[in-house]
Amino acid sequence: MAAASVTLTPITAAASSSLASDRRISVKLPEFRGLKSKPRSVSLTQSSRSLSRDPRRIGRGGRIFCEAQETAVDAVPSVNDEQWQSVVLDSEVPVLVEFWAPWCGPCRMILPIIEELSREYAGKLKCYKLNTDESPNVATRYGIRSIPTVMIFKGGEKKDAVIGAVPRSTLTSCIEKFL
Repeated sequence: MAAASVTLTPITAAASSSLASDRRISVKLPEFRGLKSKPRSVSLTQSSRSLSRDPRRIGRGGRIFCEAQETAVDAVPSVNDEQWQSVVLDSEVPVLVEFWAPWCGPCRMILPIIEELSREYAGKLKCYKLNTDESPNVATRYGIRSIPTVMIFKGGEKKDAVIGAVPRSTLTSCIEKFL
C-alpha cells in the first residue's frame, strides 16, 4: 500500500500570537484506495454470462450491479375519483380503503399491514388505496383531514374509519365487524 505524507504544524499559545513556531511534524499515512471485497467462486450459468456482457450492467472493475425490476406487483391496487363509484361503492363485498399520500411516513408504515390483510381476507374483502393528492374529491367528500385514514365500506356506505398508523390488531377487529 502506498503512503501519503502529511505535514502538521502544532498550534500552541505562541502560534496564536505574531510569533509562529517553525517546528513541523511529518507523518506518513496509508493511502486510501477504496473498499475491496474478497472474490467469491460463483458458477456461471448461461443467463449470468449474458448479464455480464451487457455494458449497462457492468460497473467499474467489471462488477455487475443489480437493477430494480420494473414489473413489481402492487398488492393493494389504487383507486381514484373516476373509479370510486364502480370499484368501492358498488362492490358486492366489503371494501377497505386506505387514504394516503406518497410523502406521508405513517402511510408508508401501514401499507405492509394493509397488503397482508388484503392477502389474508382475499375473496371476503377488497382492499384499495386512494392517493389524496391525486384524488382530492373523494377525500373531501368523506372529510379526510388526517392521513393515513382507513375506511371500511359495505353496501355503498361508510361503516367505520380508523385514523393514524394503528396496529394490525386494530384493523383486524374493525374488519371482522363487517364480514
